[in-house]
Amino acid sequence: MDFAATYLEDMRATAATYKKLADEAMAQVEDAQFATTLGGEENSIALIVKHMAGNLRSRWTDFLTTDGEKPDRDRDAEFELGGDDARAVVMEAWERGWATFLGTLEALKPDDLARTVRIRGEPQTVIRAIDRGVAHASYHVGQIVLLAKHFAGPEWRTLSIPRRQSRQLNAGMAEKHGR
Repeated sequence: MDFAATYLEDMRATAATYKKLADEAMAQVEDAQFATTLGGEENSIALIVKHMAGNLRSRWTDFLTTDGEKPDRDRDAEFELGGDDARAVVMEAWERGWATFLGTLEALKPDDLARTVRIRGEPQTVIRAIDRGVAHASYHVGQIVLLAKHFAGPEWRTLSIPRRQSRQLNAGMAEKHGR
């Protein structure tokens, strides 16, 4: 097995899965809920999306050749909604950020994994930067899913195994894989 190629393939699939989970969760939320917080210090889905868009753009643009913290990034502003931050605008930035992340992962070659990149001046391996990026995405996607599920309430459509259906799924998987 070629570890480097397998790792890249897995990270590409994992990142795409997290985007899909967030997209399916957000599709279940009304525009007003998209920008609603549960309290004074919490982030709304909109703020999480805005932050992730900024982070993905910064980290993954010119990934191998420039610092992952771009000089034009205003991280603090990612946690404030302004008049220009309608859902459609925030979602366009989300799509661009994810396209940058997924495109960069797709372009990486196994030999690139041994290279060093910088984030805020700190050197790290490409593997560490990928792991850090996927972990960051999964952390915030979990927040998006939790908030979307809260706002959707009883109308929530599960994104994984429905409640009380694990045994059926496991039996089907065992049959499919000859266990």
